[in-house]
Parts: sequence; structure tokens; C-alpha cells
Amino acid sequence: MFTGIVREKGRVVAAERRGDALRLVVEAQAAAGEEIGASVAIDGCCLTVVEQEDGRAAFDLSLETLSRTTLGRLHAGAEVNVEPALRAGEPLGGHYVQGHVDGVGSVRSFDGEVLWVDVPHELHRYCVEKGSLTVGGVSLTIAAVDVEGVAFALVPHTLEVTTLAALAPGDSVNVEVDVLAKYVERLVRP
Repeated sequence: MFTGIVREKGRVVAAERRGDALRLVVEAQAAAGEEIGASVAIDGCCLTVVEQEDGRAAFDLSLETLSRTTLGRLHAGAEVNVEPALRAGEPLGGHYVQGHVDGVGSVRSFDGEVLWVDVPHELHRYCVEKGSLTVGGVSLTIAAVDVEGVAFALVPHTLEVTTLAALAPGDSVNVEVDVLAKYVERLVRP
């Protein structure tokens, strides 16, 4: 369980293909301080720490993860959003985030303040004005919704402490819808 409140911008040290899988090594204190087996969200995707040493943590990504997220496009030097799993008693500053990426969205536009992201059609029904959506691991409040996607009004602090400031039209981003909306839909469906 995560909150979508990014703790640190990490840097990819290595992204090494291993057959259909990928070994990702990230330099970030928020990840490297975790025990082997701990969950850490990297750009919104829940991953398991398999090695850690000298301020770096390694993660093994399966073909399933690579096919459903943007993580397979990472390369050495890329910045990523890092959030360790929520611990009992810690404040829930964002919203309930599982780290289970629902799809990949596309940046439509970004003027330094308002970010428009087009979301996959099947996820659009979960997007409501003033609702929550996780983009690249960041918990954001939806400011507007149109037929293709959603807009967010980003504050300078968010742009400073996450990788969102570097987004440009056409960039792909991991998207996770609010899990509560999915449960409500399941419960009311005949």
C-alpha cells in the first residue's frame, strides 16, 4: 500500500535485460534503506527489493510488468519517482495507492502548470473531477475531465519533488485509478 506521495527522485543506475525480464537498479535512499523483500513504488509500480547496497536497490521486473507499464523504457541516468510502502501509523497524505498500474496514459499537453493526460478508454470511467488519479506514482487531484483524458493543476512543490516537471507531449506515464472506485463498481454491478 502506498499514498502517491513521492519521497524522493531516484536515478536509474542500470537497466539490464535478462531474457524476457529486466533487472533495474535505482540509486535512492528511500529505496536502498528497505530490506530485501520490501515493496517500493518506482514510477507508481510496486516492485520488490531483491538487492541493496551503497544507496542502491535492485528490482527484477517480469514480462508482465514490462508489458503493462513504462518501466521497460527506462535507461541508465533516467529519473524515477520513489515511494517506500506505507507503514502502520504513517499519515495518509495522498490517497490509497496499490502500485498496481492499470494502464499507460499519454501526455497531451503541459504548460508548466496544467498537465493533460489522455487515459486508456477502459479507465476513463473511473476519472471524476476532484477525484484522485496516480500518474507516474504521484497522487494527483483531477481538475477537469474531457472525452479523452484528465487535467491536473500542478503546484510548484509537486514539480520540484517529482519527475512530472520533465514531462512533454507524447510522453507515456503509468496510471493507476482510485481502487475504491473499482470496488464500488464491482459491488453495484449485477
